[in-house]
Amino acid sequence: MSESTAPATHPGAISWTDLTVPDADRVRDFYAAVAGWRAHGIDMGGYEDYCMIPGGAPEGTMPVAGICHARGCNEGQPACWMVYITVADLDHAMREVVAKGGQIVREPRAAGGGRFCVIKDPAGAIAGLYQAAPAKS
Repeated sequence: MSESTAPATHPGAISWTDLTVPDADRVRDFYAAVAGWRAHGIDMGGYEDYCMIPGGAPEGTMPVAGICHARGCNEGQPACWMVYITVADLDHAMREVVAKGGQIVREPRAAGGGRFCVIKDPAGAIAGLYQAAPAKS
């Protein structure tokens, strides 16, 4: 999940989608040609991951997905499209993952103004859980 994204904050929403692959540059170019997306590079400290923006969209349009290298914070991530599901309480959701037969693949970390973790459900599918930062009053 990129720091520059603005995820949906209501529980149950798909707040973001990332594709993590060994060669993000090649796959970025693939989706630019196939889907018409344009890339906005995100500095990852020595390399760039990408937020992908609809090609025909006006300037300022929010990205629709991320394309990430399988290194740094994504090292060991399988090549897959991963959705991030917004939850109201990440710690509670993580306890439910384990109680219902899933597992925590990556412990929580900060991103997108909140925090997220990566889980594996009982069928073996990978997903992210995202808790938005508390609203400022």
